[in-house]
Amino acid sequence: MITLANRLNTVEEYYFSSKLREVRQLAAEGNPIINMGIGSPDLSPSQDVIDAVIEGMKDENAHQYQSYQGLPELRSSIADFYQNNYGVVLNPMTEILPLMGSKEGIMHISLAFLNEGDHVLIPNPGYPTYTSVTNLVGAVPVYYDLKEATNWEPDFEALEQLDLSKVKIMWIGYPHMPTGARGSVALFEKLIAFAKKHNILLVNDNPYSFVLNDKPMSLLQVEGAKEVAMELNSLSKTFNMAGWRVGMVLGNAACIDAVLKVKSNMDSGMFFGIQKGAIAALNSNKSWFDSMNAIYAKRRVLTEQLAEKLNCKVYKEGVGLFVWAKLPEGISSSEAFIDQILHEKYIFITPGTIFGSNGEGYIRFALCVKEEKIREAIERF
Repeated sequence: MITLANRLNTVEEYYFSSKLREVRQLAAEGNPIINMGIGSPDLSPSQDVIDAVIEGMKDENAHQYQSYQGLPELRSSIADFYQNNYGVVLNPMTEILPLMGSKEGIMHISLAFLNEGDHVLIPNPGYPTYTSVTNLVGAVPVYYDLKEATNWEPDFEALEQLDLSKVKIMWIGYPHMPTGARGSVALFEKLIAFAKKHNILLVNDNPYSFVLNDKPMSLLQVEGAKEVAMELNSLSKTFNMAGWRVGMVLGNAACIDAVLKVKSNMDSGMFFGIQKGAIAALNSNKSWFDSMNAIYAKRRVLTEQLAEKLNCKVYKEGVGLFVWAKLPEGISSSEAFIDQILHEKYIFITPGTIFGSNGEGYIRFALCVKEEKIREAIERF
């Protein structure tokens, strides 16, 4: 037998990869599954985006290898998008790098900046990939608490009490996944000051800022942020392009160049037609965001009704693509709770525990389900 790499002992199969096999098996057996677990938009990109891809495929250069840095027009469109929506000025030549999805960027940044044994500050609860990638590169996860009592924001006094001497990267993500906490400019200012004080690379994962959020923010809005911070963003949620795999990383030229050194050894450029579609998406006007949010707002109302039907307390301040809810008193296991619903009512909901120990006692609903299906879920109770 060929032995496996030791690094595989540090990670498990991604929760949704294994759990969705169970969900698909139940569906294959004829059960009427309603999947409210995964945040994969069920809506389509705009017709302008589709048309741009079709036209792009006709270009004589469309099927060749593309630049590792993406089309200049794409980088310029990202720069314009950031200036128009966040008030952030970026040099499209040196401070922007398109990615094949922002999830890719988590690995690239980790490979670019972490040595074996370096420490990484990871939110609890937070996106599980921060932990798995940290483990895969041989670094050490150090969790910092996010709790409802502090509106799912870091406790800076508690952070200062940690041994920060080996910390190289701190992951944040506002609007927060899974809770939907908005964050604020004041919070970003504190985080930048903390990162400067301790010489930490601060990375904000920011794919949800336009979903049900009337105040989109970027970490790079804060004065001096580029000195210690990078930001990941994505077209997956904002423009219903999850399967297209289009993301971006933004920051100062030296940091972007470090990530490019990794990325250029990992792929051979993004497909030309997809880049053309991404450009069209980034040039969308306000009506696009309004139309998407009108749909999500109706879904959120119904999903909150479903959560309350389960005697759960909804985190009403949340924005983004999910509804975060606290389980009733006396429920000891989020996973047992959702499994019972899955096998008795054939509704899949995400347990909060997959996002960290502070997710115990909570569940998460995705707003990627049509209204009639949410109503059907309510009726099943």
